[in-house]
Amino acid sequence: MVKNKQKIALMLPGGGARGAYQVGALKGILEIIDQEKNIFPIITGTSAGAINAVVMASYASDFKLGVQRLEKFWTSIHCHDIYRTDGIMITKTMARVIGSILFSSLGVKSPKSLLDNSPLKDLLSRELHLNQIQMAIESGDLTGLAITASSYDTAEAKSFYQSHDSIIPWHRTRRFGIPTSIGVEHILASASLPFLFPAQLIGNEYFGDGGLRMTAPLSPAIHLGADKIMVIGTRDEAPIPSPTEESEYPSMGELGGYMLDTIFMDTLMADISRLKRINHTVSLLNDQQTQDTNLKQIDTMILKPSIDVRDITAKHAKDIPRPVRTLLKMIGGWGKDWRMPSYLLFEPSYTKTLIELGYKNSLNKADKIRSFMQ
Repeated sequence: MVKNKQKIALMLPGGGARGAYQVGALKGILEIIDQEKNIFPIITGTSAGAINAVVMASYASDFKLGVQRLEKFWTSIHCHDIYRTDGIMITKTMARVIGSILFSSLGVKSPKSLLDNSPLKDLLSRELHLNQIQMAIESGDLTGLAITASSYDTAEAKSFYQSHDSIIPWHRTRRFGIPTSIGVEHILASASLPFLFPAQLIGNEYFGDGGLRMTAPLSPAIHLGADKIMVIGTRDEAPIPSPTEESEYPSMGELGGYMLDTIFMDTLMADISRLKRINHTVSLLNDQQTQDTNLKQIDTMILKPSIDVRDITAKHAKDIPRPVRTLLKMIGGWGKDWRMPSYLLFEPSYTKTLIELGYKNSLNKADKIRSFMQ
């Protein structure tokens, strides 16, 4: 049983289909802690992590049921539930890409995105229970939920949050906290992977993936009052060996996958390092100095895949619908490093494998998790 004397936040970064890993990690945490009540009164998410965050916030009064709902969601979806995979749509997209290159002078424009994620909107509208978020806040089971998206118009990261009235909106350099009732539009905006999915209009602004402009991914949790932050990442941090021979020039698809990797994890790891430095500085201050600086130590723990997710992707990539495979091959995003397919492989064979990996990784860190949650 966990005594939540401190507010422990759950931070879920993006990762497309890799978000299934977070479900397994939460499943393992549930087994280790053995508590039905929500152990994370503060929940923040970006991109696919935003979907997971909203579900967990909706079931803040029943942590176990929330994890069960997430697992059912991720093990039953297919690519066509997230984006259109039909040959006609993919063919039109490829034709527009080629046409924009050859006939741009004639006014032929490139497509807004490579894929159409309108099925995701229907899925979220059907599956999510957003009214339960406010109920969880009023019952005291949830302090706040924050979903971050990036404004293409103002070049700012905006964290839309729903919380107790005591939380004050924040404004930092290119980072805002905006109180609102979380809706499907905020989730879609946060999950609009650049180039892959179209931007989403909220008010008068177009928004894309929250990781694009969020230079301090931990900040929404801190502003919501976190004393500790549990992060569930979607990428291992093992170094990649340098090539022994000259590499081929990176394709458009490889560059896109590389950019997604950077958006979702590089800034997060940098922010965690920055927080550790601040914690060390605070530890050197006496009580009066700490009070004068208005700083506090905020511990973090990160759970992340123990193996390279791209290796798992390579084994299941064949399950991506053929028209989408053709599109990925066309832009050079198929094979070699498997980064881009790892974000688009919304198929049970893949998601179940990632859930099992997350579950095992959590259990392997059971002692550290128990210690952190105290």
